[in-house]
Amino acid sequence: MIKAIIFDLDGVLIDATQWHFEALNDALKVFGYEIGMEEHLSTYNGLPTHEKLKLLSERKGLPTGLHEIVRVLKRKYTDERVRQLCTPTHEKQIMLTTLKNKGYKLACCSNAQKYSVLNMLNGAGISHFFDFILGNDEGYKPKPQPDIYLAAFKKLKINPGEAIIVEDALHGIEAAKRSGAKVIAVAGFEDVNLSLFLDLNLI
Repeated sequence: MIKAIIFDLDGVLIDATQWHFEALNDALKVFGYEIGMEEHLSTYNGLPTHEKLKLLSERKGLPTGLHEIVRVLKRKYTDERVRQLCTPTHEKQIMLTTLKNKGYKLACCSNAQKYSVLNMLNGAGISHFFDFILGNDEGYKPKPQPDIYLAAFKKLKINPGEAIIVEDALHGIEAAKRSGAKVIAVAGFEDVNLSLFLDLNLI
């Protein structure tokens, strides 16, 4: 019996995949580096910024001494986009209201820092739906490791088989599968609505 539904953030609850791609490139371009969208989606999407920067050093020779300033700039540019673009959507409001009213526990687990997660959920007007929210700066190994989801199960006091995880990025889908929960893999933000759960007879 399913007792809880756990959501990733970017590309699932918030349409932020493009924002992160653009913000990272804006920061990298200051120093003459850049990544393409296809490369972003296949390799970098869903990873914490510090993991993206490690890969960029390995693959493109980004000096490690630039990591901190790129990280700071990336957060600045991301925050600007969140302020401008992050707004409530009826589909997410209806979905979360219905799931909550049906008695499901709800959580959000993201590879983003908790500050950023809360910033986006507040901007979208949906932070109050969640029993708790976990970010990657709370001591868990980042996805594709399943640690953040295993921690969520403990907080929810459930077994993996009692949870559904909704993910879009390859790293997140792998983490969710490794956790032992049932996984709904979506193509992106537009696919996350009430019909996902109607199709599984959860509503």
